[in-house]
Amino acid sequence: MRHSALLKGCGEVLYNESMNIQLKDFFARVSKKERLIIGLMSGTSLDGLDIALCRFKGNGNDMQMDLLNFHTETYEEAFRDKVKDVFSKDQVSLEKVCLMNELIAHAHAAIVNSTLNQWGLLPTDIDFIASHGQTIYHAPKSLHGLEAYPNGTLQIGDGDHLAVLTGIITLSDFRQKHIAAGGEGAPLAVYGDYLLFRKPGEDRILLNIGGIANFTYLPGNGDFGALFSSDVGPGNTLMDRFIQKYFPGQHYDKDAAVARRGTPNQSLLTVLLEHPFFDAPFPKTTGPELFSESYVQNALHKSGQLSISVEDLMATLAHFTAEGIVRSIEKTTGNSAGTQVIMSGGGMHNPLVRALLKERLSSVEFTSTATYGVDPDAKEAVLFALLANETLNGEVQHFGVRKGVPAVSMGKISLPR
Repeated sequence: MRHSALLKGCGEVLYNESMNIQLKDFFARVSKKERLIIGLMSGTSLDGLDIALCRFKGNGNDMQMDLLNFHTETYEEAFRDKVKDVFSKDQVSLEKVCLMNELIAHAHAAIVNSTLNQWGLLPTDIDFIASHGQTIYHAPKSLHGLEAYPNGTLQIGDGDHLAVLTGIITLSDFRQKHIAAGGEGAPLAVYGDYLLFRKPGEDRILLNIGGIANFTYLPGNGDFGALFSSDVGPGNTLMDRFIQKYFPGQHYDKDAAVARRGTPNQSLLTVLLEHPFFDAPFPKTTGPELFSESYVQNALHKSGQLSISVEDLMATLAHFTAEGIVRSIEKTTGNSAGTQVIMSGGGMHNPLVRALLKERLSSVEFTSTATYGVDPDAKEAVLFALLANETLNGEVQHFGVRKGVPAVSMGKISLPR
């Protein structure tokens, strides 16, 4: 592999007294037969930080990954409110954005250090951290529509601060390279989903229902030209937003208790589904910048349903999430027997959404990533750890000519000192 060749070709340089000792440590860790990488993920739901401890052997098609441990640290309300102050807003204080970039990194570093202590591990035991950061604004050209500007996305929670405060080499800011190479910065799941979950002869859809729902299509015939990953619409973001609005202190509709007391409003559902995003070709990306509280309020006005009950609104939003997913899967594989949908993300625990998917896609087999050794709540954190492993020790994966899936290695590298 290229790094091994580099080490061999520059061996005399690696041990030169003038070389930065951190680079010696970096190359030594990269060249190990096994690497321990912590993946960090904080999604648009803003519920907490997912921490996945993964062991990697090899890379690419020969890679072996074991999820050794997983923990979600729920955010304190005061911290969550600070993030909301800069999250997904057209206008925000630049001073707050600047300060939150550092504060989030400090908070995440403290959580990592505490979690390692609980697991009985030292920072020196860990080879690398892979940090997704916190998305505060996602602006692909397909949404902002400004001809003079490219695709854009912004994740904060600086990697240098994480590296210094934990003492662990950190890879971060993964989405920028994807945009630089011609993608939209999201979703990135296709790279890890292909390496972890592909199976020749079986069409598979890796469905992740987070704040935004997305899926990866892995065709059983191995056609790279057909493989892709795409957002499909809202996941939990709207349901969570209105639960938090009407039930202060409650972060989500546990067991769909509120939604199951209601009846979906067809007039409102029709208007919610009118956005051109749902008819746009794959792959595509979106976020809470579009599917926001104001999006629902506008739909309530347009459909004449301003007096809708909270229960009926929540039922309608659950149907809205399910319908976006169903339409996307039907466009991709139809409702064909033999297709396997492998689920992950917090939304898969919503019994109403899950029941609607199974009802509408009656010929599809549903399972979860747990069947394949990956905790469904840990999957996104695992995928970023995998991206880091490929960047450090792999070769660029080529996925044919599919638009939106550039062949790149991702993640900026921060040294601890």
